[in-house]
Amino acid sequence: MYHLTFCLIVISGLLSLFPGQSCAEEQRHVLTSLDGKVDCETWELNGDGWYVKKETLHGGKQEGVELITVDNGVMQIVIIPTRGMSIYEVRSKDMRLGWNSPVEGIVHPAFIDLESRGGLGWLEGFNEWMVRCGLEFAGHPGTDEFVNNTGDTATMDLTLHGKIGNIPASSVEVIVDSEPPHRIRVRGIVFEKFFYGPKLKLTAEVSVVPGADTFRIDDTITNLGSADQEFQIIYHTNFGEPLLGKGAKLYAAINKIAPMNEEAAKGIDNFATYAGPTRGYIEQVYLVEPLANPQGMTGALLQNAKGDRGASMFWSTKQLPYLTIWKNTAAVEDGYVTGIEPATGYPYNRKIERAAGRVPKLKPGETRQFTIDYGLHEDQKSVKSAIKKIETIQGKHPVEVQHKPSAAN
Repeated sequence: MYHLTFCLIVISGLLSLFPGQSCAEEQRHVLTSLDGKVDCETWELNGDGWYVKKETLHGGKQEGVELITVDNGVMQIVIIPTRGMSIYEVRSKDMRLGWNSPVEGIVHPAFIDLESRGGLGWLEGFNEWMVRCGLEFAGHPGTDEFVNNTGDTATMDLTLHGKIGNIPASSVEVIVDSEPPHRIRVRGIVFEKFFYGPKLKLTAEVSVVPGADTFRIDDTITNLGSADQEFQIIYHTNFGEPLLGKGAKLYAAINKIAPMNEEAAKGIDNFATYAGPTRGYIEQVYLVEPLANPQGMTGALLQNAKGDRGASMFWSTKQLPYLTIWKNTAAVEDGYVTGIEPATGYPYNRKIERAAGRVPKLKPGETRQFTIDYGLHEDQKSVKSAIKKIETIQGKHPVEVQHKPSAAN
């Protein structure tokens, strides 16, 4: 059992959230504690046109998985504290941000062996809309060197996309801002700490304003150790049907783009458009250096074939200077999906990323912040407005297309 604590900061003037309860009773809600004194499987907070609820899943590999759903009156965001504060899906009317993975249920980390199949075990639980990859390492499995507890250089096996997505949050709180627009925040603390190893703390926050069609991820990573520490993070954001389909299109502000391998090179001229589900399809991955405006902001959007539905994301290249586009338009049974993935680097093995200068470090006590704003667009006008923001960033700047994989591969 891990520590799951819910704290409500009550909005002045909105005491109707809990009719009949005093303010003192409303300030903190402990659902699960390390000593086991409180163990609530379900919990719900109701506001004016919005709610937050917590539930625990049972059966199969999802046994014991805890979910938090935030409904702001426009969309429902389903967060998984048990899986590193990943987001399972976002729904609004007939739109769904998510995908239909072959993985059944929301898998508890207890049933994941990250080292299985040559370090590909991460895929045994992969079905989230957004999962963070990292923190000590991310990207492809393989070997890398590190300094062990005796000060010697040793070899370690890196597994696909790191560990943070399979570490349960140690604490979670729900906060409602006291000032308008009364943003609702779900904030969790996830530790990736080792004796004679990295001591990293992720403070992961998902927030939304009641009635809004946008939401935000706002994270910080802190080095709790006494020495400099490498870290990596990829925001592996995945889209399937109904947004993804034959004729769907990606818009992004791009300075440079290159294929990750020879397979991707075959489709580089059509990287921004999507085919329908295709049996035998081999994934194509593209490495993007985003183009930013003078404030350092960039963006991307996935639009459906009709152009009347879309999902956008905007972020700072000062925080996340790289973008990976993962196209996996395989058969529906095998997982028809695309990934739009802002990151501190590309998904190569850490050894390759370090040599390319794409593995940042945190000094002792240093914190790094990452913010991504997501938008749902449910008509042509809204889609075109978001596309215009991206096209404004792009301006007349030409996209530099590299047709061959880089030597790093």
